[in-house]
Amino acid sequence: MGGSLKGVNGAEPRGGLVGRRVKVLGIFGSPRKEGNTDLLLEEALKGAEKEGAEVTRLRLRDYTITPCLECHGCDSTGQCVVLDDMQKIYPLLLEADIVFFASPIFFYSISAWAKALVDRSQALWARKYRLKDPSLGKDAKRRKGFFISVGATKGQKLFEGAVLTVKYFFDVINADYVGDLLLKGIEEKGDILKHPEALRQAFEAGEKLVREFREA
Repeated sequence: MGGSLKGVNGAEPRGGLVGRRVKVLGIFGSPRKEGNTDLLLEEALKGAEKEGAEVTRLRLRDYTITPCLECHGCDSTGQCVVLDDMQKIYPLLLEADIVFFASPIFFYSISAWAKALVDRSQALWARKYRLKDPSLGKDAKRRKGFFISVGATKGQKLFEGAVLTVKYFFDVINADYVGDLLLKGIEEKGDILKHPEALRQAFEAGEKLVREFREA
């Protein structure tokens, strides 16, 4: 069984790489350590490292991220008033040139860990759209975003909800959704190891995105 690997030649980001390495952030959204999305994302990050990128691995299960309280505390400042580990994550999102976001499908969406991060990015939404922060404006740095996901079933619309959520998350952080790797029929821990082609696709996506970003 193969997955879909689409759109790696997406919109090119603006420049800004002068005397530094490409910064890649890998967001591990699964609660299961070394599960299938973990293994795919790890391959993508290895590909990025092969191209000389500086890679940060963010395993959400190791962080305390309170769900968004919908208190609107960020509306006037662009800063979330909830003081937890999300305060460590905001800078990582904004420093990255490329973001790989990986989550298994839970009830036709991303995991609770991943969704908490997305919802708490409301502070960045306020910064971008309410406060018109130029660092997130149309002339600011553009990032590349890539989504990795697996699901146990083979439903036709299995990934639609998750893809839409991730696209809007990427929009908030000025990341162009340039591709994804989505695989159906993957459930048990380690199942993805039976699909070396998918692992190869992930590795090559990591290589290619870094190479394209560096050469833009």
